[in-house]
Amino acid sequence: MYRKPSPQMTIDDFILPFAGKLAADNRWVKLAGIIPWDEIEKQYAFMFPSDRGNVAKPVRMALGALIIQARCGFTDRETVQQITENPYLQYFIGLKEYQLTRPFTPAAMVKFRKRFNAKRLADINEKILQAEKSKQELETEQDEDRHDNDSGGSGNLEEKSEMSEAEVIAEADARPNQGTLILDATCTPADISFPTDHRLLNEAREQLDKMIDTLHQTDGKGTRRPRTYRQKARKDYLSLSKQRNPRKNQIRKAIKKQLQYVRRNLKVVEQMLMKAAEQNELNPLSQRQEKLLTVIRKLYEQQAAMYKNRSHRISDRIVNLYQSHVRPIVRGKAGAAVEFGAKVAISLEDGYSRIEKLAWDSFNEAGTLEETVERYRERHGCYPEAVLADKIYRNRDNLLYCKKHRIRLSGPRLGRPPASSTLQKVEKRLEKLDAKQRNAVEGKFGEGKRKYSLARVVAKLKETAECMIAMQFLVMNLEHKLRVLFIQIWIRLFLQRFETVSC
Repeated sequence: MYRKPSPQMTIDDFILPFAGKLAADNRWVKLAGIIPWDEIEKQYAFMFPSDRGNVAKPVRMALGALIIQARCGFTDRETVQQITENPYLQYFIGLKEYQLTRPFTPAAMVKFRKRFNAKRLADINEKILQAEKSKQELETEQDEDRHDNDSGGSGNLEEKSEMSEAEVIAEADARPNQGTLILDATCTPADISFPTDHRLLNEAREQLDKMIDTLHQTDGKGTRRPRTYRQKARKDYLSLSKQRNPRKNQIRKAIKKQLQYVRRNLKVVEQMLMKAAEQNELNPLSQRQEKLLTVIRKLYEQQAAMYKNRSHRISDRIVNLYQSHVRPIVRGKAGAAVEFGAKVAISLEDGYSRIEKLAWDSFNEAGTLEETVERYRERHGCYPEAVLADKIYRNRDNLLYCKKHRIRLSGPRLGRPPASSTLQKVEKRLEKLDAKQRNAVEGKFGEGKRKYSLARVVAKLKETAECMIAMQFLVMNLEHKLRVLFIQIWIRLFLQRFETVSC
């Protein structure tokens, strides 16, 4: 059940316990004014179609708590504690007055993350980015209306309203290209230990031993526990893991032993589960253990296939038992040739970033160029003048697509260099300029990984991890918008002071 809260309040409406008012120049007050809460609430209310049950928390409280957590790097408990102690944070999440009791429990943060998945956060991010653009367009339309009224003509608006959709698209295609779009991709590593085949098999064997203990305890008939050689298996695991530089034949021999232990334990677990089913007994394994058992079966199949084929590659490779959705992403970087997490392709426009594709399986980011450019045309009504990207985007299809729509793709042009030395110098100067402008997207990745939590996503579930990744880019856009707002205020004050002095 969802109940619409009162209209959006101002800082003058917020009640403090010891009189006084909130400072209008506070960062949280300015941030609350940037976000279009009313527009976001319209879509948020559709998530609660029923009129019964407990009343859900307002969208400003749910989304505001997630923004506070992502911006400050708090845990769930610390987020609730900071909101309880800070009146500015309470105003930011929509409370009418300062209260000493906590507005929600830390467990509610888990529900908030489930409500705002990556797609919903992308829509919210787009609403925030389009809010300022719509204001500028409204001012432009008002100026045009005044001009039309002064000239006594209003036929242009009637003609545009009678145009068909095809004519509108044709008119947009005829517009000259404007703007610059920067593309790139990165990996957001998950909070897991570096996976090795030997360690993964040992973890699987230990979890199977725990399942066997659970099944044996619930049997209750005084039977002897099946032999699994856990002490010997542990000793074999440590004999290799303690070596600094083991040889290849030693690693292969140790993996073979661990595969045998896992196969034995899997067989015992299957037999005990089959016996419990024949006796019409409830499955003693918990839901978490059942899910883990499915992952271990797939892990054993993958490791056995790689051992047999003497290979280290396989599709949908499992690198963590508890986060089976995480995949290896080959990046080829000097510090980490392979990273383990989600791959994110983004676009950067005027300092604002958008997630164009987020996937846990590795993909070629060059395939996202056409869709990204088409979305740019839908937003602005024209294609970009230039697309700045690295070499991987410069394949045949993308070059033909950019040539068709008169888009300049960064990098050297195909074919022979121009005969004129002047043109050669101009092209080289343009390439250097594009490379400098493209560094902005690298800085955006650095900001997300150093200042925020993109360098280590601590969420365990796939959905919550995607929520945290999308939330970081939303917060970075809000921070950029705050900086732009501060610069505009500073310029306005400077101009006013300059006019006062000149007068």
